[in-house]
Parts: sequence; C-alpha cells; structure tokens
Amino acid sequence: MKEIALKAKKRDTGKQVSKRIRREGLVPGIFYMNGEAALPFQVNPMDLRPIVYTASKKLISLELEGESPRQCVLKDIKFDPVTDSILHVDFLGLHKDHKVNIQVPVVIKGSSLGQRKGGNLQQVIHTVGIKCLPANLVDAIEVDITNLDLGKSIHFRDLNLEGVEFNMPLDAMICAVNAPRGSQAQA
Repeated sequence: MKEIALKAKKRDTGKQVSKRIRREGLVPGIFYMNGEAALPFQVNPMDLRPIVYTASKKLISLELEGESPRQCVLKDIKFDPVTDSILHVDFLGLHKDHKVNIQVPVVIKGSSLGQRKGGNLQQVIHTVGIKCLPANLVDAIEVDITNLDLGKSIHFRDLNLEGVEFNMPLDAMICAVNAPRGSQAQA
C-alpha cells in the first residue's frame, strides 16, 4: 500500500470553530484511534487530493505539528452537496497488532479467454470490506481474469490473499463472463 505524508495543525473543537476553519479555506478533521483520545486537526484541502480523489486506498502518515507521525487510513469524508468541496475528514489510526476494517476497490486485471471468444464481462462487486493487520493492508483487491472462460465466474473463495479476511460471503461472485446474446439460442 502506498504511503502519503500529510501535514496538519491541531485545532479546537466545536461547530463555530469548524465553520471558521472552513471560511479560512481549510478542512477540519479528526484522528481516531482505539484506546486514545480523538485528535482534532485542520488541513489544506489541496493536500487531501491524492488521498480523496483516487480509486485506491492510501496509507497516511499524519504529521501533526510537534508530534511524531501517526499511521492511519481515511475512514470517512463529508462533501458539500452543492459545491462538492470537502467539509470534513475522519482518519482511523492503525495499531500494528490490531486488525482494521476498511473498504477497498476491486480491480479487474487482464483480458479473459471468454471475452476474446466474444463473451461479455460482468463485474458484480466493485468495492469490498476487508479485515486485516496494517502490515497486510492492500490498496485494492486485484482480480486476474486472464483464464476466465465463457460461462465461468470468479468468487472471493478463489482469491488467495494472505492475512486478509473478506467482510462478504466467500461464495459471493466478483465477476463472470457471459456468452454473447443469441449464442445460447443457436446451441
């Protein structure tokens, strides 16, 4: 998983403080970690771009002024419904010996045998929740479909990711290659 350094400043809490921070062009945020008090911070919205506007998850090294960097992941983000600007971010701190639950994208890699025969690829699941230790975090679940033939499918049970548990039934289908229309009537 790619790591991004993010510099932030501590802030006070409260609605009025958050409004003032937004008027100044900054984004308020909170860093949460099990067993520790929440740390409110403010950050430049441009610094959030490589974290927010991407399909893959990123490991964040949050550098609060005067403190050592903290490893975390983006847990939640709120956007303004009219302007689409970032209103608030929540980061979840990582303990090296505690599992974390996060959502990651499912990315299809390759061109399948079935597609080369004229079949249609259907991707059913585009994101999935995973549970793992920070050392096993992945930015996306990559599914190789090179050997996927007509009428065949790939399920979560077919994937082999060490140390990663899926928050989804293992028999859930990720993708399949369907026969082209009209070919079943001819068979």
